[in-house]
Amino acid sequence: MSIRVDAAKCNGCGLCIKSCPHGVIEVRDKLATITVEGCTMCGACVAACRFKAISIEFDRQPVEDLTSYRGVWIFGEQREGKVAPVVYELIGVGRKLADARKTELAVVILGHNLGPAVEELASYPVDKVYVYEAPELAVYDAERYCRVLSDVTRRLKPEIFLAGATTTGRSFMSGVAIHLYTGLTADCTGLEIGEDGLLYQTRPAYGGNIMATILCRYTRPQMATVRHKVFPMPCKRQSGKAEIVRLEPQPALFTSRSKVIDFIEEVGEKVNLVDADIIVSGGRGLGGPENFAIIRELADELGAAVGASRAAVDAGWISYAHQVGQTGKTVCPKVYIACGISGAVQHQVGMKSSDVIIAINKDPNAPIFDIADYGFVGDLFQIVPALTKKIRAMRGTESLCKTS
Repeated sequence: MSIRVDAAKCNGCGLCIKSCPHGVIEVRDKLATITVEGCTMCGACVAACRFKAISIEFDRQPVEDLTSYRGVWIFGEQREGKVAPVVYELIGVGRKLADARKTELAVVILGHNLGPAVEELASYPVDKVYVYEAPELAVYDAERYCRVLSDVTRRLKPEIFLAGATTTGRSFMSGVAIHLYTGLTADCTGLEIGEDGLLYQTRPAYGGNIMATILCRYTRPQMATVRHKVFPMPCKRQSGKAEIVRLEPQPALFTSRSKVIDFIEEVGEKVNLVDADIIVSGGRGLGGPENFAIIRELADELGAAVGASRAAVDAGWISYAHQVGQTGKTVCPKVYIACGISGAVQHQVGMKSSDVIIAINKDPNAPIFDIADYGFVGDLFQIVPALTKKIRAMRGTESLCKTS
């Protein structure tokens, strides 16, 4: 990386001097001069120059032999021996990527007493399961996991490394990328191998208004995190199981500046939002937190989970754990009922892949109706209770019929 000043364009105006946070620019003979030793390449002077006289040039060549990297890896996120559902979804898309690259697919799992989890992973269409077990890894610690996974990746050199865009994946995979001097594309919704052999990583950008496809040409591994419910679950293998490779723990990597005192699991909802077949969500149209009662009543009748839009969460009407959308959870239920939700693109990103979408809103021009399979234009405070009453009555009739 280098920075240069074009003498033909620079007139010594001094705007770059004012913009430089490190004071390493001065004007000599009407030409800006930059002291490279103190320059951090922050780009402030480039942005400030009206005459486009300053430019930062990047070395576009790989710093190592990229052909030494082989294989597709999945981070096998687990908690107390239970594998996160997103891992299986990543195995499905990872299998396709590995086949396209004609290479192997592996899952790497960190923790302690992982026997059942390892056997379960080995029953899916992966070629290897790398197991890194130690008592110090029994409880997730971002610093410790980051150090261990960086070391394993550096030694075994996978070409592609995928992880779930969960709280865990988001908290430490970026650190792994930094340790490996490579890039990381977050919250991908599309992954495929291009004709050039690179991983094409697609994600929403600018509030979901455009889809950006990102490439990592010059460093390895190519890393990405993927939201839950974006890719379908794969089937288990019909015969055999994957090779299980146990890695030798390196105790020097287990140091950490933090200590987990206790883990308190949020208790409240009967149904997990991301795993629910039916979700009833409320938005700004509810008018206040007390009105989520009619949403919960309908959800109880349907055996559904309760969701919410960002507007409802930001207003403090319901906890963040219920938020559906770009900055919340991505869900893919069989039925999604949106009550009083206008359907901004950020919310649609998190639920538009639902099998059936039912919208209830008094505004006939609400964007939610553009993607809804069924829509009710009217007052949700009349429609939702009537729907709940009807479902309750149908179930009552059903019970009487079975009794008779």
